[in-house]
Amino acid sequence: MGDQVSCVLKNVTLPDGRVTDLTLGGGRVLHAGAPGRAEEVIDAAGLVCVPAAVDMHTHLRGGGQRQKEDWRSGTTSALFGGVTVVVDQPNTVPPLTTPGAFAARVREAEKEAVCAFGINGGVVPGADLAGLWRAGALAFGEIFAGPSSYGAAVPPETLREAFISLRALGALATVHAEDPLPGTPADLPDHDRLRPALTEAEAVRAVCALLPPGGRVHFCHMSTAAAVDAACGTVEATPHHLFLSWERFDRDDTRARVNPPLRTERERKALWSRWERIDAVASDHAPHTAAEKGAPFPDAPSGMPGVETMLPLLMAEVFAGRITLESVIEKTSSSPARILGIPKAGFEPGDRADFAFYPRKTVQIDPDALHTKCRWTPFEGMAAVFPEIVVMGGRCAVRDGDLLSCRGEWIRGKGYYPRGAQ
Repeated sequence: MGDQVSCVLKNVTLPDGRVTDLTLGGGRVLHAGAPGRAEEVIDAAGLVCVPAAVDMHTHLRGGGQRQKEDWRSGTTSALFGGVTVVVDQPNTVPPLTTPGAFAARVREAEKEAVCAFGINGGVVPGADLAGLWRAGALAFGEIFAGPSSYGAAVPPETLREAFISLRALGALATVHAEDPLPGTPADLPDHDRLRPALTEAEAVRAVCALLPPGGRVHFCHMSTAAAVDAACGTVEATPHHLFLSWERFDRDDTRARVNPPLRTERERKALWSRWERIDAVASDHAPHTAAEKGAPFPDAPSGMPGVETMLPLLMAEVFAGRITLESVIEKTSSSPARILGIPKAGFEPGDRADFAFYPRKTVQIDPDALHTKCRWTPFEGMAAVFPEIVVMGGRCAVRDGDLLSCRGEWIRGKGYYPRGAQ
């Protein structure tokens, strides 16, 4: 086997129901079948093994927003939800629009993160796109084609020029497409009215019209069936748009305020009808403190935590027979890795050895049991299945409610050019 064996997973129940042993080493799967000798042996009998998730849309805060979340708390939350790779968005404080700011963000993450991470570069007028690409940006965006918390809308001409530059670099653009109407929302239905489904779809079409031939675009957090239908690139949906509608909350419940907004129950069900067209499910994990969310609705920030509950909510749907396990693996693991151009987790030799093991036991989501620093969730009380064991890089990272010794690895973009290289 070349690589030194680090771990053997025994009695692994694969998604197709077969049971096998997996031998891991060098962060990869070495062999499926008869096990080799290893320093660590994990018996996964009775658990369902799923390639761990890549959450390609998170806001890990940190820096000057550490009261909301930091790299340690956010990535711990990810691991306990079965996510071993997170991709951080660049609308940080300060924003990641220069190589220097980007490098500082990487250094912060390397000190604190306990799961693997990529970081995207920011796109605003004057941003150094080529410099960010060389600094290791995994992708670019979310680019705000409509305004949101901590992100002003990028003018169309700037967006067109950025698309041309990113095409030349071979980089992926990820876009937040909205076109809000004027006004400040007074409550949840008003928020939906001011950021309507119709203008979301129109914003998607406008972005597609700006994309040059050969350019790559990924649409973040699609909230409506019409927006999904309008997309010219890959499509992402979030658990909150799939599982929540504003009609399930009190009208002034700021916990449910998010951009794009929660829609009606009818629109939520219509989004599920596009399940086959959706390429990726990502959390858009955007924690705010309870105090910040406790402001009057017009003043409360948009965004909600979700990295720890994303997979558990979907696994509950799998065990209830409403969606297939294969589709969840595709949309949370295989497809995000493919879109980002990183190695996929899986069961074949050479695949990344990242797995989550789920019991066939559904529980209710309890905010006090979650690991995000903000300690609240809009999914409180909903059915979920949390992993009992998480393996990352061929070693056990979470087991029986304990976080084991692990360290996050920076996943560099394809343009990375280390300083001092000749």
